[in-house]
Amino acid sequence: MSKQRIKPVLIATLLAGVASSVFAVEYRSTNRTGVILYESPSENSAKRFVLSANIPLEVLAEQGTWLRIRDRDGTLAWLAKADTSTVRYVQANRLAEVRKDANPGSALLFKVERNVLLELQQDTRTGWLKIKHRDGAMGYIRIEDVWGA
Repeated sequence: MSKQRIKPVLIATLLAGVASSVFAVEYRSTNRTGVILYESPSENSAKRFVLSANIPLEVLAEQGTWLRIRDRDGTLAWLAKADTSTVRYVQANRLAEVRKDANPGSALLFKVERNVLLELQQDTRTGWLKIKHRDGAMGYIRIEDVWGA
């Protein structure tokens, strides 16, 4: 390959890598019950909501020890970074089926109601997530049936 042809390929590859890292979405979950969401990144600002444990949140920005987040309903707020965990949870958007394997023809293990929290075990990158229910049952759920992944 000539040097002239290699340069555009190299540039395109580098830009693709930068673009994918720029658009990567980060999620965290609340690490305890009683996590307070604030109007701005300060404990002196207005308190907006109080959350339960394991609620998935999309991280939009980081400012010191604070995170700007969005919840499933689109609410924007700030919370202390210390109130989050990297243990990920997802929340069912609707009545959803959990399957034995990551395909729609696999055996149905159980169904989860809307708002049920599930611990994320693995993102298979195939449109399916391996999850764990709080009772210990594990299976696969479609990514479009949950929020937080």
